[in-house]
Amino acid sequence: MTRLQLSVSLVSGYFLGALVLRPLLHRLRTGAWGFHGLSGTPRDAGWWGGLAFIASLVLTPLALWRPLSIETPPAPGVIVASFGALLTFFAQSAMGASWRIGVRESDRTALVTTGLFAVVRNPIFTGMLTFAAGLVALWPNVLSLSAAVALLVAVELQVRFVEEPYLHRLHGDAYRAWSRRVGRFIPGVGRFGSGTAGG
Repeated sequence: MTRLQLSVSLVSGYFLGALVLRPLLHRLRTGAWGFHGLSGTPRDAGWWGGLAFIASLVLTPLALWRPLSIETPPAPGVIVASFGALLTFFAQSAMGASWRIGVRESDRTALVTTGLFAVVRNPIFTGMLTFAAGLVALWPNVLSLSAAVALLVAVELQVRFVEEPYLHRLHGDAYRAWSRRVGRFIPGVGRFGSGTAGG
């Protein structure tokens, strides 16, 4: 299998698992697809985060149409991207009925704090960012790097300005206690009140 074929297979599997299979399973379990669209209006940070996420989704497959900017060994990129894709899917599954893309203020989902969510508060986003980093290593060019940067911007805006305020309002003390124990994207980094809230 060529590097391009391997890259296409990884990107296809990632998209099918995270954006097709998971919503389908959620639909069969709950009767809803779990897609809530952009949060707020163009005046809100979360809306721009959603736009950056869409940009990342578009740029990721387009990157494979561009040539490599430098030659790199494929194995590290394959390993990192594969790990990120698996982490994304398993973290999505671990959320159970609480899984969704985007936030709808009227939703009253359970707070998931066990399993992967006892290690980091946002393991789905950790998996997605890991996949994006792996793709940059496997297929390095300006578009794969732009997709990874757009995803990082999207995740930071979504988590800090949409997800965390929503969970604070919904779960109060339970969320605050969890966020003091567990890092945002990396274990131990980004815990509230710990002096590492920048992660």
